[in-house]
Amino acid sequence: MSDHCCQHHAPEDSASQRSTLSSQPSFGVENPRGLDALAFDGETGEAVLIMVEPRPWDGSEQRIFQLQEKVNSYLSFALDGEMTEAFPHLAGKPVRLQLDCALPPDSMTEHFITAVREHIALQDMKFAVRVVGEPAPAGELAGEISGGCGTGCGCHP
Repeated sequence: MSDHCCQHHAPEDSASQRSTLSSQPSFGVENPRGLDALAFDGETGEAVLIMVEPRPWDGSEQRIFQLQEKVNSYLSFALDGEMTEAFPHLAGKPVRLQLDCALPPDSMTEHFITAVREHIALQDMKFAVRVVGEPAPAGELAGEISGGCGTGCGCHP
């Protein structure tokens, strides 16, 4: 996939600050209002709204609720026109929600993701999960996507 990143966190002066999603110090699924990353996939022609979960999955109701809130914020951002207001070059592009996580989701989370996929398919949207590597050690969750697989993956020097 050739992602061309449009944005990591909404800039202070962007139109998206007025939107449902805004830049906040917290990053990832635990911050439902934060836009973790926005990319354009040149191969599929999709605008990709990326949410990040660097923590290991625990199957808790709280984590599922956090993911649900994040998905709802991303859907609102895409469907209510806020994304195209902030990023006009993405107008008319199909949208894919993408969850980049350190580890594969547990069974409870998988069940939730299946329901989300079925629901957003009605809006001609997709939901993808991408496992990108091991969780970052505590204190190293910087709020940026490095693009790598995580520490100890063996494919980077």
